Amino acid sequence: MRFGIVILPQDAWPEARRKWQGAEALGFDHAWTYDHLSWRSLADQPWHATVPTLTAAAVVTSRIRLGTFVSSPNFRHPVTFAKEIATLDDIAGGRFLLGIGSGGTGFDAGVLGQPELTPRQRHERFAEFVTGLDLLLRHEEPGRGGLSFSGDWATAVGARMVGTPAQSPRVPFVIAANGPKGLRLVTTFGSGWVTTGADGAVGEDWWASVATLSARLDDTALAAGRDPAGIDRYLSLDSGGAYSLSSAGAFEDAVGRAGELGFTDVISHWPRPDGIYAGSEAVLERVAASFARHAS
Repeated sequence: MRFGIVILPQDAWPEARRKWQGAEALGFDHAWTYDHLSWRSLADQPWHATVPTLTAAAVVTSRIRLGTFVSSPNFRHPVTFAKEIATLDDIAGGRFLLGIGSGGTGFDAGVLGQPELTPRQRHERFAEFVTGLDLLLRHEEPGRGGLSFSGDWATAVGARMVGTPAQSPRVPFVIAANGPKGLRLVTTFGSGWVTTGADGAVGEDWWASVATLSARLDDTALAAGRDPAGIDRYLSLDSGGAYSLSSAGAFEDAVGRAGELGFTDVISHWPRPDGIYAGSEAVLERVAASFARHAS
């Protein structure tokens, strides 16, 4: 099992730096931040930009993998975003993981004056976004004059991604998906799959939904001719109505259940002083010491 932590982009950099460096020192395998312009109940609180935050985190760390949890086409174009991600991964020395999803219907979906999309349109846009990023982040061959594609949602005309990707053949995609079309994208483009379980489900109903979704991924991968064991599985432990770091016991129980369901990676949120994900850093330190002992 590998362990991840989400650090929300809310703190001024001196405090944020302490957390990013702390995540590495505590032995986490990967650290993430949300890729939103604003988010739900925290919309009136400080909220910094994602790519600069991760770039700064890359500079002050050396081992831990870094990622977006998760990026979407709600407010991003594949050409400009690919350039940012390739640069970030170069600065990070090939430690970046691109968490990517279709995008919700909240603030990010309308802040730029976008029209409201149907679920079908959101998926079609997402599929086009993933396909474009897959092409761009592999970089073009020298002398080919750039990369071009024409889609219903975005177009690239001779986009230049000159150089060599920091990771081969490109940064890994960790794709968020629950529906059948999204799971097919996972099997086509993803090195990993991340889920938050069924929307609105809590407790045992949530765990049942996670088990069902994991089984669906198995079936989808097999139907596509891909070995399900070759897809890393990431579970957001804080999505089923309980906070995984409320106590060391709660964390160990959640990790155990995730392992039984075949998940290779779990993700929790760094404790906040109040509100959502409120908790104690002492618990964070205890659970980190626990999984460090298991690793040794």
